[in-house]
Amino acid sequence: MLSLKMRFHASLYALMTAGIGAGMTYAVPLEAQTLSWVQLGYSSAPSARENAGMAYDENTHSMVLFGGDGDGILGDTWTWNGTWHAMLPATSPAPRQGPAIAFDRAAGNIVLFGGSPTVPVGKGTAFGDTWTWDGINWTQQFPPVSPPARVWSSMVYVPAAGTVLLFSGTNSPDGDDCFDDTWAWNGITKTWTQLHPAAHPPGRTMNQLVYDGTTHTVVLFGGVTAGLTDLADTWTWDGINWAQQSPASNPGPRNGPVLTYDDSLHAVVLFGGAIGPCCSDNLNDTWTWNGADWMEIYPGTMLPPARNAPTMSYDPLYKVVLLFGGDSNGPLLDDTWYLTLAR
Repeated sequence: MLSLKMRFHASLYALMTAGIGAGMTYAVPLEAQTLSWVQLGYSSAPSARENAGMAYDENTHSMVLFGGDGDGILGDTWTWNGTWHAMLPATSPAPRQGPAIAFDRAAGNIVLFGGSPTVPVGKGTAFGDTWTWDGINWTQQFPPVSPPARVWSSMVYVPAAGTVLLFSGTNSPDGDDCFDDTWAWNGITKTWTQLHPAAHPPGRTMNQLVYDGTTHTVVLFGGVTAGLTDLADTWTWDGINWAQQSPASNPGPRNGPVLTYDDSLHAVVLFGGAIGPCCSDNLNDTWTWNGADWMEIYPGTMLPPARNAPTMSYDPLYKVVLLFGGDSNGPLLDDTWYLTLAR
């Protein structure tokens, strides 16, 4: 019987020989395609955790995972390029959970902002530091102006602007005071600039931004307010303003979902999250956003266990959505999954 690792590479080969690796455009409607979640097993992998930061490094063609809340607050760095590798950088951010992280294509590095060294978050304990990852080491940056310190915010690179967009977060216990400000990081000049759009989403935490490569907009969904109300609103950023969307359907209120843009599907993918305070009801549903509406999809075979606050990102080399860890409302998870299109 093939090992999980061998199955992954075998399925990868099948996908690439079918044309996915060559950037094939699908004429078949998404609902008529077959998607599958597949679990991978490793002898060496990051320990169980939630609220880590993970982004795909286009320079090294690998996922980069940092920190999280596991057996204490973590400050380790891992990369994934088909297998997990523990990195030993000479310099590194202090251990933290809930940092915002994104690949900055203009600067050619990963940028990380904020997070918290405690669980639960103590008032005023969040970090407000900015770090960059060059594939070997982390380097702290010292911009003249920075966003207020925060945890559980989100960042994403915006190609048209050549900057990284940051929104939301908190610096209060249990998120009882949420930010609703919008900032841009210029990795070339190493400066933060606060933006002042005419409209913006209400303040929240435990949400994630994603860049929609089809509509060329940033998409925001859900999260939780300062009053611990789970949200189900969809917003887009066009480079100037936020605009609330009115889809006919949506994944429903939740905090801690993960989103990424799947270039093979030409759609935003959402997975999981939780309903209720203290994440009492975890989810394991999968949805896609096509720029106008949300649609639940039902991948074949098995599904990842329900969870909130995992990490998820798209790997353009392997053409898969990679999912790791999260909170199962019990033991924290250390499992690795990928979502792929069966051919």
